[in-house]
Amino acid sequence: MRRRAKICLLLPVLLAFGHARPVVAAPSRQAGDSSRPDPAAIFQRGQSALDRGDLEAAATAFRAVLKLDPQSAAARANLGVIAMRRKEWENALAEFHHAEKLAPAMSGVRLNIGIVEYRRGNYAAAIAPLQSVVKDQPGSLQANYLLGLCLSLVERYGEAVRVLEPLWPQMSSEFPYLYVLGNSAYHSGNAALDQKALQRLIEVGGDAPEFHLLMAKALLNRNDDLRALDELKKAAAGNPNLPFLHFNLGLVYQRAGQFELAEAEYRKNMQVEPDMPYSYEQLGKLYLQTGKLEEGEKLFREALQHEPRLPVTLTELAKIELRRGALEGALRHINAAEKLAPETQGVHFVRGQILQKLGREQEAAREFATARKLLAAGVEKDRSDLNKNANSNADSDSNAKRERIPEPEITQQP
Repeated sequence: MRRRAKICLLLPVLLAFGHARPVVAAPSRQAGDSSRPDPAAIFQRGQSALDRGDLEAAATAFRAVLKLDPQSAAARANLGVIAMRRKEWENALAEFHHAEKLAPAMSGVRLNIGIVEYRRGNYAAAIAPLQSVVKDQPGSLQANYLLGLCLSLVERYGEAVRVLEPLWPQMSSEFPYLYVLGNSAYHSGNAALDQKALQRLIEVGGDAPEFHLLMAKALLNRNDDLRALDELKKAAAGNPNLPFLHFNLGLVYQRAGQFELAEAEYRKNMQVEPDMPYSYEQLGKLYLQTGKLEEGEKLFREALQHEPRLPVTLTELAKIELRRGALEGALRHINAAEKLAPETQGVHFVRGQILQKLGREQEAAREFATARKLLAAGVEKDRSDLNKNANSNADSDSNAKRERIPEPEITQQP
């Protein structure tokens, strides 16, 4: 039941990019050389092996093609596909970038670059290659949906709406699409589209636990915690082991200051989804909030064991190490966080503090200046968002800005 629920919840994600696309344009035999091995025949053997899931045989064949024809973009790209299926994201990205240099017009390669960046949580880096695919293939549901999702995840909500809204005819029966569209519309001040998406979500949701979960997330994003809790309880009644359910219950209780209940829910989610890093990260933040620094640090390190690309966790570890004077470790963690979240004010502020302690005053000054610039831009954006949403959110915690809610239901892959 657990697996089935997860597949239902993430259906549009799987539809859009559940599998990398192999490149099937095979190299041709060079004329007049019958004694030379035929790269086209070897490529076809590799393609057949890839189609049946024999990744090792496929990789061997495509490498043999490259020895005969180093300019074969198709063979290089399919090595990237193999690396993707093995979840070797860095290797996949290297192969796709190599293929892109050999065949810059091959849109399938750029699509796969976007998919890899998405799968490794680098949503900002996924946007440019996906935009190029959409420019070449404006009717591509796959590229448009993934592009809109990435734009929403980096809080470029107005752009996300412009990409996602035209997909309504094809995707308006899918829970996650409606959730992301409604959330983006809400944050961009498009009240009419927000209500349209929420109403449609209610229409197609019925009483499915997955529907109640995403409805709760929509309400949490609007700071309507009481109604969100009611929806989560309905989801629990339908499926108490629904992935992400207990994580979101933990968020609700943590926001309400009910820390014991929140901790219990995060622990339950670890049992249901032991590999999901956000449960460990969020519980670590709760421990810091309640003064349990050692327990928090332990949870952050455990989160990184499941997913090393967590800028929030890396930043919190850097702050812990800064407090104890472990400056080299703190700098290592904050440098990793900065690569993942270069537009985050807090990352630059903490990095400035660490560099200042290390005596690197000029670098520290640049970091503080960047932090101030990002803070000013964020304050202006918050003011604009509050003005846009003042009427629709009059009853929601006085429009108070809260920390952004993690979105594992949308970003996690089965």
